[in-house]
Amino acid sequence: MSLLMNITESVQQVAEAIAIAVGVEVEIVDNELTLVGGTGVYKGKVGAKEEQGLIDGNFIYAGVLRGGETMFVPNTSEYKNYGMSIASDVSRELAELCTPIVSDGDVIGIIGLVAMKEEQKDVLIRNQKSMTTFLEKMADLLAAKAVQKALLGYNEAAVNELSTVLETTHEGIFDVDKSGYIKMCNSTAAKFYSLCKEDIIGSHLSECMPGSPVLETLRTGVGYTESEEVYKTYKGAYHFIVTAKPYYRGSQLEGAVISFRDIEEAKKLAYKINSGTLKYTFDDIIGESEAMRHVKNQAAITSRGSSTVLIAGESGTGKEMFAKAIHYSGVRGGGPFVTVNCGAIPENLLESELFGYEKGAFTGASDRGKIGKFERATGGTIFLDEIGDMPLHLQVKLLHVLQNMSFERLGGNKTIIIDVRVVAATNKDLESMIEEGTFREDLYYRLSVIPLKTPPLREMSDDIFPLMEHFLRKYNTFMGKNIVGFSEEARMIYESYDWPGNVRELENAVEYGVNMSSDIYIDADAIPERLFKKAANAIMEDTMTLTEQVRAFERDVIVRKLSKYGNGSKAKEIVAEELGLSTATLYRKITSLKI
Repeated sequence: MSLLMNITESVQQVAEAIAIAVGVEVEIVDNELTLVGGTGVYKGKVGAKEEQGLIDGNFIYAGVLRGGETMFVPNTSEYKNYGMSIASDVSRELAELCTPIVSDGDVIGIIGLVAMKEEQKDVLIRNQKSMTTFLEKMADLLAAKAVQKALLGYNEAAVNELSTVLETTHEGIFDVDKSGYIKMCNSTAAKFYSLCKEDIIGSHLSECMPGSPVLETLRTGVGYTESEEVYKTYKGAYHFIVTAKPYYRGSQLEGAVISFRDIEEAKKLAYKINSGTLKYTFDDIIGESEAMRHVKNQAAITSRGSSTVLIAGESGTGKEMFAKAIHYSGVRGGGPFVTVNCGAIPENLLESELFGYEKGAFTGASDRGKIGKFERATGGTIFLDEIGDMPLHLQVKLLHVLQNMSFERLGGNKTIIIDVRVVAATNKDLESMIEEGTFREDLYYRLSVIPLKTPPLREMSDDIFPLMEHFLRKYNTFMGKNIVGFSEEARMIYESYDWPGNVRELENAVEYGVNMSSDIYIDADAIPERLFKKAANAIMEDTMTLTEQVRAFERDVIVRKLSKYGNGSKAKEIVAEELGLSTATLYRKITSLKI
């Protein structure tokens, strides 16, 4: 009997915990390709053989058993070595991320995350890195349990390990005992409540989720999935999508795992999936101004080849969108698109992130080694964002990779050949950096085989209003509002502003307006103050008569006073006193100025 078969109950608990945390189906097989635990369609097939039990075959699981490396198949229909699944008589597998379970250097099994729906497939593709980390930690946990022959959830070390693993998920997680007391929560859950984990652990669930249906789950043993729930506590109101799953020790109900996420974030994810913006094309880049048409045309021509591209432009001008459009519109669109932010990764970790490392390459390295970003991007595109922040010593190695399309992992001596298109981006003046000696001239010329420049928003005044309408539709969807447009005054202010933060700043301003507006239109009083002051002054000076400027100024002063004190009668008395007006005069001005 295999090691995993000795701990089938723990294996099943791990499978269900993973499924709740990441939202896809899970299957766990041993080193003989026997299904030991699973969820969904796999749960009823425990004991069956995956890939017909051909451990010497060429299919994905057999390869993982032999190679001991995590594998990701973003599209099973295009992967020639994807074998017949035991689930094929019920449902079709669309994508899979699987990792080996290793004990003392031997592969004793495999954990697979399987997408059965397009939504699950999109989640796997977008979160591949975090889910790989999550899955590898769960594999380590199962390996430890297999050796110790102990049940998951009742060993203190296992609880600590599971708690660490669950920090990788973007959902809040509570583990409650059968009486409803919270035994464990992750940092995401604590963040939702603006508390420390220590303040939550030990409290009763009713303090965070008053009247939660989970209390009924603890009574009946019946869980539920994707329930929309609203809770009001002394800390405020919370709107979640909640899933609850009970767990047992033998036949005894011991507690439940609760997974929950903020409904606004869930709406954003649904919007991205439904609007198709997970894969950008040039049609997704809004703008018909001459400057935008020019750069879109250049980028569309560029997408037909595989030459290196350098996209320069100010922050917030959509450089990553152009990089994605070039990738997905070209011949490499079916391959991976891998992003590396050279300015966000610590310098001492950047090299291993880019090129990977062999086991034992340095202190703290995984004993299984790690595949780098360049290897993961083979057959597709690697996007090196903020390339101007790359340290000089790595610029030398990057130049070598661009010239030879090969490299060695840290601590290794095997030459790895890659087939990757490189798209880099920067908001810095690289030519000035070359003069200062902080950026290599030879690397600059190698990167800028095809240079593109994304225009700032101030040079695309014709595109401001279409972008405003686009972001209004987006945030109406997110927030469940039905704002139909912008007042004339608001539109004038938006179009008169110079947008130093470019499209990103414009999007934030519209999001602010949707939040603050209580009318069917976004008006001047729902515009960020910095935007209102600068643009309104320009409008007054350039387009208004003296009388109009005075009225606009009066309106602005009164609106801001009312925003400070409120709109009640007592508040208006305070405002009138501060402005040196009688209350009756203030009311007349509120009416005449249409406040």
